[in-house]
Amino acid sequence: MNAKTHIVIIEDEKNICNFMATTLTAQGYKISTAPNGKGGLSLVTSVCPDLILLDLGLPDMDGIDIIREIRTWASIPIIVISARTQEQEKVVAQDSGADDYITKPFGPPELMARIRTALRHGNRLNTGSLLALRPYQADGLVIDFEKHLITLDGADIHLTQVEYKIVSLLAQNSGRVITYDSIISNVWGPYADDNNRILRVNMANIRRKLEKNPGEPHYIFTEIGIGYRMLEDTLERT
Repeated sequence: MNAKTHIVIIEDEKNICNFMATTLTAQGYKISTAPNGKGGLSLVTSVCPDLILLDLGLPDMDGIDIIREIRTWASIPIIVISARTQEQEKVVAQDSGADDYITKPFGPPELMARIRTALRHGNRLNTGSLLALRPYQADGLVIDFEKHLITLDGADIHLTQVEYKIVSLLAQNSGRVITYDSIISNVWGPYADDNNRILRVNMANIRRKLEKNPGEPHYIFTEIGIGYRMLEDTLERT
């Protein structure tokens, strides 16, 4: 799988939104946009982006509240794009959980550089493990988090965006049991159905693509009633 990095832009100024969307699309990113806070939150929970570009001065709610809301359930990198230039505004935004702060106006080179930096940091997810800074490797399975590339014995494995997010989360926490609720919250957001059905369906599809015998999994194990555990990374065992 070589999925495009997905960026959500939450910005009510059409000219600026179109400028960013056009710039990023030309660089190969997948882009979704929302013109207000409520629409932005709904979009984030539905598409599970890799990064968020957020204006603070939205028509229906303050961007700071959006940052705080997202930070209750996800560590998605958030870059604030704002006309507010006062230092205190930047401090509040970053104390609330923003990863970076760009002041309007700005050019494409600055935007691209900030995005690259935020995405590198975002690979850490919720763990301080060095595993998140390098590819996962175990028994022929390799997951390159930076390139969004999965191979098994050298052959590409094609996963959907959601399937990739599940596998990536498990791989970056390999050897640890990740609860059903934690996976659902990280992948689908706090408003997802909590009956685990959507997770079970996706896991069945993942195992058909990764496992030689899905009924006797080698890479992703079920801890009944608790969650899933990924085969420990080879370098973690050495």
